[in-house]
Amino acid sequence: MISALDIFRIGIGPSSSHTVGPMRIANRFLADLEKAGLLDHVHRFQISTQGSLAYTGAGHRTPEAICLGLLGFVPETTDPVAAEAALAALKATSNLCLPTGRSITFDPSTDLVADYETVPTLHPNGMRLQAFGSDGALVADQTFYSTGGGFIASQKQLETPLPDDLVGGGPEGPMAFRSARELLELCARHNLAISDVMLANEARKRPREVTLASLDAIAAAMAACIDRGLTQRGILPGGLHVRRRAPDLYNKLIANPMSNERETLFDWLNAYAMAVNEENAAGGRVVTAPTNGAAGIIPAILRFYLLDVKAPRETVHGFLLTAGAIGILYKQRASISGAEMGCQGEVGVACSMAAGALAAVWGGTPSQVANAAEIGMEHNLGLTCDPVGGLVQIPCIERNALAAVKAANAARLALQSHEAARVSLDQVIETMRQTGLDMSSKYKETSLGGLAVNVVEC
Repeated sequence: MISALDIFRIGIGPSSSHTVGPMRIANRFLADLEKAGLLDHVHRFQISTQGSLAYTGAGHRTPEAICLGLLGFVPETTDPVAAEAALAALKATSNLCLPTGRSITFDPSTDLVADYETVPTLHPNGMRLQAFGSDGALVADQTFYSTGGGFIASQKQLETPLPDDLVGGGPEGPMAFRSARELLELCARHNLAISDVMLANEARKRPREVTLASLDAIAAAMAACIDRGLTQRGILPGGLHVRRRAPDLYNKLIANPMSNERETLFDWLNAYAMAVNEENAAGGRVVTAPTNGAAGIIPAILRFYLLDVKAPRETVHGFLLTAGAIGILYKQRASISGAEMGCQGEVGVACSMAAGALAAVWGGTPSQVANAAEIGMEHNLGLTCDPVGGLVQIPCIERNALAAVKAANAARLALQSHEAARVSLDQVIETMRQTGLDMSSKYKETSLGGLAVNVVEC
């Protein structure tokens, strides 16, 4: 089992799969070369992006992310200002300093290639990295995949099936689960909440206080991202001339704190979610939740229903752990990659996670939590990923706002029902997986269909 801290990771925008993942792949390639003692023999790199990374890479800043990875930047600690300065220097000098201290020539305009011809077979987000010696001989040739949410995998990893002792989570301990059914059985058998089961699993990976401190840091990073997004104005980069709207909406709300309009709830969730995704579109620091493209939904719910009312620390932990458990189910049983599942795998999953976590905070039983998560996904099934211009702006920013409202409603619906759900969480996850497999590739983060081709770019 992966950890909740794998689902929620601090990084930079605009995309976990197209920015964070490629940066990590470049880091990994350098580390592998250094470990093998090959880095001193490298005089040139040739890196090609494939599939969705090629089709929408420019809009998602994939080339810049690869360069940053080669320059030694890591997503968790990258300062956007320092990153831009490093990119400008690389572009001006074509001088790339390797971890060993030696420099080689690297020209992003020629050494980075968008390969539209190669169709990646193991995952739509393929990336081939080649290193050559001074005589032009091939030193290393690796293919990696950015599998969504900032996760990466080598070709060998994806081609190698899990050992039998890992299928079923044997060594993970008695609280490991492979399905929502198993998770609910654990809750019933031990009389535990979903967050308690998750905390028991996290305890096998690190000390309890380290986990709780990490959850605090995640909540703080989400809140800080909202705060930045509520104060930054202007036009988002990329050429679509999308204006930031969250600050104006927020100022209107705080100017009328006693407003009795029933729609005010929508406005608060809209402002918070859009603040995050406008920051993401600008390349700011965000938390994958579970991806960058869907990063505004869980923070919006967390901020409005917990942080704004100063909920106890343990309540915030429970919210994030419950959301993490649901996200893990989607990651392990289907996918959280927009290039693989369409936007149902990003915004749909985030909506499901937020709905289940909010139901838990509101006192729902584990079954009601699972029902809320199921409702959150059921009404996002088939959601396409067709960003205009390959940018994480239209329809992504508004889509997060709408999904935050939908998540709150899904939690309410689940808590009003005391009957067994007709559709289980496992069934809706499998349905999402099948729908993603059946969906035309042009509607899965390639900008080859849908809004991307029917909207004239400004």
